Amino acid sequence: MRYETVLFDLDGTLTDPGVGITNSVAYALEKYGIKEGDRRALYKFIGPPLHESFELFYGFSKEMSMEAVAFYREYYSGRGIFECVVYEGVKELLSRLKDAGTTLLVATSKPEMFARMVLGHFGLMEYFDYVAGANMDGTRTKKDEVIRYAMTEGNVWEVSAALMVGDREYDVLGAKRHGIASAGVLYGYGGFEELTRAGADYVVEEAGEIAGIVLGY
Repeated sequence: MRYETVLFDLDGTLTDPGVGITNSVAYALEKYGIKEGDRRALYKFIGPPLHESFELFYGFSKEMSMEAVAFYREYYSGRGIFECVVYEGVKELLSRLKDAGTTLLVATSKPEMFARMVLGHFGLMEYFDYVAGANMDGTRTKKDEVIRYAMTEGNVWEVSAALMVGDREYDVLGAKRHGIASAGVLYGYGGFEELTRAGADYVVEEAGEIAGIVLGY
């Protein structure tokens, strides 16, 4: 086995949350009279911390962005949370890694409560030793903070034997911050240029390819 521990991002890596997240963002933006005609314009919200995205992409103040996150959660907690699907090959990948004795962790900037609800809904919780996410109050949202928290709670101390798997530059850069190798997935929302520019150690097109990287074949 090349890597004994694998940390997975959730949105864009284990599940495709495109419909739920964009519907939730659109709902929040409409509270401010902002309407986006093209759903793809909101894909940029998938991955980074929500409050930072409202500030960066729409020029909201910190106070407005936190209010917007509250509006987002009005929709998301009731409907958007389950407006997603598990990517093809993910369950098979997790089962294979678990059977091989790999420690599996989730490291997501999504609030931990929501992450656990999504994983439970789709029958994925059983594969993970620990699920680490953000706090509901907007703290511990940066990916390097979540990775550190996941490693601590998962009792993982050998960084050279750990791999972070995600679809955005935040996953790659967060892993580098802790000396962890990273694998970028192209079926998510980041793309080849973003992942390679961030310095991903591996880039794969399908979930199943992660098994070969982890198990060393």
